[in-house]
Amino acid sequence: MRILITGATGFIGNYVVQELLKMGKNEIIATSTNQDKAKKYNWYNKVKYIRSNLNESKQNYFEFFGEPDLLIHLAWEGLPNFKELFHFEKNLFSNYNFIKNMVINGLKDLNVMGTCFEYGFQSGCLSEDLPSEPNISYSLAKDTLRKFIDQLKPIYDFKFKWIRLFYMCGKGQSSKSLIPQLDKALENNAEVFNMSGGEQLRDFLSVEKVAEYIVKISLQNGICGIINCCSGKPISVRRLIENYLESKKKDIKLNLGYFPYLDYVPMAFWGDNSKLSLILSKYKK
Repeated sequence: MRILITGATGFIGNYVVQELLKMGKNEIIATSTNQDKAKKYNWYNKVKYIRSNLNESKQNYFEFFGEPDLLIHLAWEGLPNFKELFHFEKNLFSNYNFIKNMVINGLKDLNVMGTCFEYGFQSGCLSEDLPSEPNISYSLAKDTLRKFIDQLKPIYDFKFKWIRLFYMCGKGQSSKSLIPQLDKALENNAEVFNMSGGEQLRDFLSVEKVAEYIVKISLQNGICGIINCCSGKPISVRRLIENYLESKKKDIKLNLGYFPYLDYVPMAFWGDNSKLSLILSKYKK
């Protein structure tokens, strides 16, 4: 099978490429805007790398990328600036035009990353059958992209999985994220670590596990549509930090309440992973 991964040099993309290579039976086509960055990864010489900017106008992207059997679409610019209008004004349309170009020219299996922020302020355990209620530019753009793609379904024959990502952590994550900020404080021998109150409940996975789940969701077609990619187990941010410090055998005073809670997510939400669990169970047989 020929598999195309967009955003291959991104935080998640790097791990998805590695996960696919473990299988050793697929032809991997990786693309991103930064070939110099791609060359630094140990997978660069094991895949077919094609540098491309998806904002470019090409008559036939499907042909340009060698007519892949399956697309795992991870590319999305400007994260983690979730409130910036360019998500809606620019990213939405460039991503839709690219995906539509792929589909109308022959792509039969489409897998696109969504976000837990599409659920908006809905609290508790979030299942895929809940209505989307996006309340920031990023989630509005993602949710609209999904709806745009749904409009292609009655016209073109292709499988479509919308993989809704929750929180994740791991090596290579944005320096603005929680764990990298904590690592920096530890590296600088800081006496305190400034954070929120830490009582908010979230759904975390390691990026390695996220990549594994993305690949397993993408390579099956028994369950399509919206699929939560999550642990299904809520944990407070404070407990996450404490567990991380314990695993690293490190100690630092937590300055709880220094930062306010985010105004665009509820205090407690996590994903219902029933669909994901059913998919994973089929791999164990």
